[in-house]
Amino acid sequence: MSIKDSKTEMVIRNYSIEELREAANLMRGYDLVALCAAGSGHAGGTLSIMDIVAALYLQAADHDPKNPSWPDRDRIVWSAGHKAPALYMGLGIAGFCSLDDTVTLRKLNSPFQGHPHWLKLPGVEVSTGSLGQGLSIAVGMALAARLDGKAHKVFCLMGDGEQQEGQVWEAAMEAGHFRLDSIITVIDRNRLQIDGWVKDVMQVEPLAEKYASFGWEVLTIDGHDMNQIVDAFAKARSTVGKPAVILANTIKGKGVSFMENQAGWHGKSPNREELDASLKELGLSERIHVDELLDKAKNYQAEMSRKLEARMPKFSRDYWWNSGDRMKVKMEPTRKGFGKSLAESGDDERVVCLGLDISGSITISDFYAGKPERAKRWISMGIAEQSATSAAAGMAREGKLPVLGSYATFSAARNLDQVRVSVCYANLNVLIAGAHAGVSVGPDGATHQALEDLFAMQGLPNMSVVVPCDAVETRKATNYLLLQHRGPKYIRFAREATPIVSDDATPFVFGKANVIRLRGECANFAEAFETQLAASYTDEREDLSIIACGPMVPEAMRAARILKLDYDYETRVVNMHTLKPIDAKAVVCAARETGVIVTAEEHQIGALAWRVSSLLTESRELYGQPVITGAIGVKDRFGDSGAPWELVKELEVSAEHIAQKAAELMQIKKK
Repeated sequence: MSIKDSKTEMVIRNYSIEELREAANLMRGYDLVALCAAGSGHAGGTLSIMDIVAALYLQAADHDPKNPSWPDRDRIVWSAGHKAPALYMGLGIAGFCSLDDTVTLRKLNSPFQGHPHWLKLPGVEVSTGSLGQGLSIAVGMALAARLDGKAHKVFCLMGDGEQQEGQVWEAAMEAGHFRLDSIITVIDRNRLQIDGWVKDVMQVEPLAEKYASFGWEVLTIDGHDMNQIVDAFAKARSTVGKPAVILANTIKGKGVSFMENQAGWHGKSPNREELDASLKELGLSERIHVDELLDKAKNYQAEMSRKLEARMPKFSRDYWWNSGDRMKVKMEPTRKGFGKSLAESGDDERVVCLGLDISGSITISDFYAGKPERAKRWISMGIAEQSATSAAAGMAREGKLPVLGSYATFSAARNLDQVRVSVCYANLNVLIAGAHAGVSVGPDGATHQALEDLFAMQGLPNMSVVVPCDAVETRKATNYLLLQHRGPKYIRFAREATPIVSDDATPFVFGKANVIRLRGECANFAEAFETQLAASYTDEREDLSIIACGPMVPEAMRAARILKLDYDYETRVVNMHTLKPIDAKAVVCAARETGVIVTAEEHQIGALAWRVSSLLTESRELYGQPVITGAIGVKDRFGDSGAPWELVKELEVSAEHIAQKAAELMQIKKK
């Protein structure tokens, strides 16, 4: 079995064991170059699985690079979607694409997305990214093949930490129950995940016994011994009456001494110095033309940047952040405020924090960092958002103050039914953090960019929703929600560093909006504005209002500057940090007093815009009074891989887009 000509079904080339070893080594080198060019990605797991990938794409699987949609091809499902670079190396070495082109990894509009997207790159079978879903997809493919009388195989690649997701075991049960012998699963057993050793985060062993109990044929191998890999694939293909799983014992970061068995290299890419050292260890320094490849990546990026800038609205000057000598702003990730709050408030014995494997990244681990006395109230739940959510509900029922968080895509979508029933229906005191929300995880791509989470959270009875504007407001909001607010609560914040536009003296009252007004140019951006509670604000006869939440508040403030200097428009910026319950009075006053409302959200249009529109249409105070409205947000599309600030432009949620929309509406108002 190998790469075939789909017209004749003849094998194009047979690879020897030594040739497969050499291919795996070369793929490791290109993988590291692509990761270096991207400046982000997952080195550890891509290196650990590369020997398996070489054997799979060059020998074990039947496919035709010249005909990627050949009906009788074997299917390969990458459930471990974060290992996408290894997938791209497999496709490249097999001839589906050029290995050189993989250096555009994770860049805007590249087919080599941070997580696989089948609509962008031929040879990618399914779009993946949220762990634990791939085996279920494989089950569906295998059942479809049985219905159609097809004999092709369905390979599924998973990680060992991924076995913590409950859906994996539902799929394992189904595959065994239906005796799907077309399924061949490989588990990259490198024993490490983001938060450390799998056995310490959440033990998944004994995997062999577990899969066997579900009726699977189990093969255990050294995942770096090419003879064992090839033999295991052959045995798995010949298994009849049951699915097969290959437990491949591997080394995370295999081939590069300073990466091997290091959890820190799970989601890290090498810099140029580390790349050169890695290629030297792999014996590839002379074989891979690194400078040419990195130049190719730079040229691609330059062209994407040129096209992106050409689409941006134009004004009298460059108003982008810190582009001038004045109006400078400090930037800090909003997630830092979350961690600071937990560090400050964690002495309350009721507070319990639940880790979901990206603990350091979302800063929830700041709760116990340097505070060993809190360690017993830090509970690592592994990659298991659904179970952790219901466990938090159980803790809340017993009087605890549980906090859990993950990427917003996982803490507000993967577990939505658990949030709805276990937490909200029971009206329990659980704080859920939707971290890395919006486009702030940039290069990871659409699967990890939460642009729909606020729809779900706001739609749940009893749920309160807060979207703070910066790290300072995030700390204040977390303090309030954790220790004072009772009931289900969701706080949404970003990963990327965003402008600090508030300070300790800036008011924050849950459920009450702030009004922000530009008072004049100065050295410091934040000091050019005055902020006060909307409830105590007196109308200054502004021309228009921008109602914003989260990272769009600083963008709205920057838009107010553009509108003042380019059009001489006065703008009322409303920081609607609490989306539920929303400050209806602030919305109605802004509409009545300015007549023009622009909403701005880093989300699909509607989480903020529709709530504001509903208030405008229902308010008796506005009956008979014209109100001109417009909305800035994501326009019913998924995100993309790219730098976070690139995506702010690509998805048209920048201050420039807000100002352009406001100027358009003002022309209507003048008429």
